[in-house]
Amino acid sequence: MLKQNRIVLAIAGAVFLAIVALEMAAPANVVAAYGFVLPILLVATVRSRSLMLVTVAACIVATYMGLMQPTKPGRLQSAVINRSVVAGVLLVVAYFGMTWEERKTREAAARAALAQQTENLLKANTQLVEAKDQLNRSERLAAVGQLVASVAHEIGTPLHSIAWHVQALAEEPGVTPAMKKRVTVIDEQLTRVVRIIQDLLSSTRQRQPEPAWLPVEKVISPAVVLMEPAFHAKEITLTVEIPGDLPFVWADVEKMHQVLVNVLANALAATPPQGTVRVLVGAREASPEELDRGRRVADAMSPLMVAVAVQDTGCGMPEADVQNAFEPFFTTKAVGTGTGLGLFLSRETVLAHGGSLFLTSETGRGTTATIALPASKTEQTHVTEKT
Repeated sequence: MLKQNRIVLAIAGAVFLAIVALEMAAPANVVAAYGFVLPILLVATVRSRSLMLVTVAACIVATYMGLMQPTKPGRLQSAVINRSVVAGVLLVVAYFGMTWEERKTREAAARAALAQQTENLLKANTQLVEAKDQLNRSERLAAVGQLVASVAHEIGTPLHSIAWHVQALAEEPGVTPAMKKRVTVIDEQLTRVVRIIQDLLSSTRQRQPEPAWLPVEKVISPAVVLMEPAFHAKEITLTVEIPGDLPFVWADVEKMHQVLVNVLANALAATPPQGTVRVLVGAREASPEELDRGRRVADAMSPLMVAVAVQDTGCGMPEADVQNAFEPFFTTKAVGTGTGLGLFLSRETVLAHGGSLFLTSETGRGTTATIALPASKTEQTHVTEKT
């Protein structure tokens, strides 16, 4: 803008000097003095009162300079009147020019202020919407906490009894190594469930994750091993593809085990016999939102995310169900076969890791659940494992 003003002032100065030269050459021709209107209008666009006063004064002085030239007898009075008229015109033009430009300045300032107020209102509205969503979320979490605490209290005693009988079964004579392996898996999972129940009973809030940088296989394999027999029993092919030397992933093993078991259980329930469920693991660039969210909980995060996609060839879901899938107590399963809390709690866990969990689905063609977690960077090669 400063450069533009300098150009305008230079043009105004050049025009002023040209008119002065014309006036000196033909002082009797008062018409040329009306040309001073042009530099006045040019200076008005700079919107400076001081510059306008100087310009008007210079133009009026230059207008009356023509009186200093010799004239015919009796013409002086006429020349004074004519040049006074010119001076009056210049003053009127200067007044209206400055008034017009100042009004434009005020309008521009008003538009800028309105735009700023609009932006502030939009920000405030966004904050209100976020606050409302957070309030609704807190209410849902409170309801979930009360329900889960109640259920945990009721099932704690029978689980302890089951765990004791499993341990006794492992000590029975004649137990084969294969049977002992299965019993060990059952005992470990019962111990995990008991620990979760103890956490729930001590507080209506879930235990916050305690993630660390871990190999991806250490996070995924336990859930796959646990769910493998159920897939075989239903004659569903479970394929796991884990690239070697993947980035370390930011994860709490126990918490992510719960998430993966829930996602695999959903894929198992949705897939018919002879179907296929694939677990695809890879690294990708993190979006700006993912990078910001991830680095809030993982300072050493690289610009990468480890994505675990669980793809099934099941019945799929309509778009409306996909949108509601993460709402608490929403379920598409038959009454008595699902609580509607699995995906809701799973997403809360993944978000607490600085990651994200989302679904894509097409009716009749299957569903893909993708878990994205913060990662650190290493080289990648490809390894495929089939179970």
